[in-house]
Amino acid sequence: MNEQQRKKIEELSLIVEQESYIDSNLYANYDVKRGLRNSNGTGVLAGLSKVGEVHGYYVEDGDVMPDHGKLYYRGKNVYDIVDGFQKDKRFGFEEVCYLLLFGKLPTALELNEFSDLLGELRELEDGFVRGMILKAPSTDIMNKLARSVLAKYSYDDNPDDTSTANVIRQSIELIAQFPSIMAYGYQAKSHYHNNESLFLHKPKRELSTAENILTMMRHDSDYSRVEAEILDLSLVLHAEHGGGNNSSFVTRVVTSSGSDTYSAIAAAIGSLKGPKHGGANMKVLAMMNDIKRNVKKWDNKEEIKRYLTKIINKEAFDGSGLIYGMGHAIYTLSDPRAVLLKQKAIELAKEKDKMLELNLYLAIEELTPQVFTEVKGIDKHIAANVDLYSGFVYEILNIPPDIYTPLFATARIPGWCAHRIEELLTGHRIIRPAYKSVVTKHKYRPLSER
Repeated sequence: MNEQQRKKIEELSLIVEQESYIDSNLYANYDVKRGLRNSNGTGVLAGLSKVGEVHGYYVEDGDVMPDHGKLYYRGKNVYDIVDGFQKDKRFGFEEVCYLLLFGKLPTALELNEFSDLLGELRELEDGFVRGMILKAPSTDIMNKLARSVLAKYSYDDNPDDTSTANVIRQSIELIAQFPSIMAYGYQAKSHYHNNESLFLHKPKRELSTAENILTMMRHDSDYSRVEAEILDLSLVLHAEHGGGNNSSFVTRVVTSSGSDTYSAIAAAIGSLKGPKHGGANMKVLAMMNDIKRNVKKWDNKEEIKRYLTKIINKEAFDGSGLIYGMGHAIYTLSDPRAVLLKQKAIELAKEKDKMLELNLYLAIEELTPQVFTEVKGIDKHIAANVDLYSGFVYEILNIPPDIYTPLFATARIPGWCAHRIEELLTGHRIIRPAYKSVVTKHKYRPLSER
């Protein structure tokens, strides 16, 4: 596009902004649930689900009352799930995938058979890596994931069948193959856009999902048991978060139209890419790097408070006034995912001699509510969310920032698929909310009279 064309586009964009503007007061006038939120901040009930439940508050006489966060997968508390597989000293993501898809915890035999099935299905179809991933490398891995998922439609002999058996088959294949798509997409980007060597390691049937990711992402395929365990925990904690989160809701919206599995999951990936959703961990990383550059003494809480004050006052970092990784739409007193990931992060930080850096994160978690109250004059409960510690964990694991959000997507595939199946079996109606038109009516004028 040349300079003259750019100027024309800028002129047209001003017209669009003017004509698209809607007075925010109209939302209250018409009692519109903006963002599908009630006036007290709670979500509008749009459906029923057995897949996941997120608890962060309770409502008393119409007021939202803070409470410690709880996360349930198929009615099972995530704290109990994590405690169960960690006590057994085994990986938990495969068990969670089974639980989300089939609604019950597997027996030892069922878990072994399911894990073996995932292992058998991990390799991508002949020609997929060369034709789909290497020939069209993307600078953004999330876009590559969405494009690759859509391309799998062409490799499926029965892509449009929405019967339970067929969708379960598609779901299991996506769970098994997504780590390979992510790893190869990253390697292609590194090679063709960053001029690095190209490494394509095949997945190994006998390894867990977390182990396979580390095997395929690292040039030497080497990793420690603790590294694999903390990545596995991260996958478990990102696997599901209720039907109301943006990407799961998108999955159900697309599903309700009768569309195919690949279209629904690709749409969910597009939703997750946004910085207000799955891309938030990248914002945390950028913010932390900014804090590290500007706070000279990481163990000086007063210096940290001064810089957090500047961020909240929109005088530092990106000017948004946000402390990324702090606060959540539902969780008030605590985010169980952050609590569990922080415990493992401390273990990893000790192993990697990174406690000074972790203490900076812990200080930000402690000080942010205080600073917010002092600056805003509002006593608000602000707890750390999972993004605060996931970025730290990935950085210590030497995982490139390019795949922070793709890892989130890899973990969330079973949750999305479970919501898709539930919508197919119980929804039976296309999701179609209403929008109130507030445009002034005008008569059409012929072109010659304009």
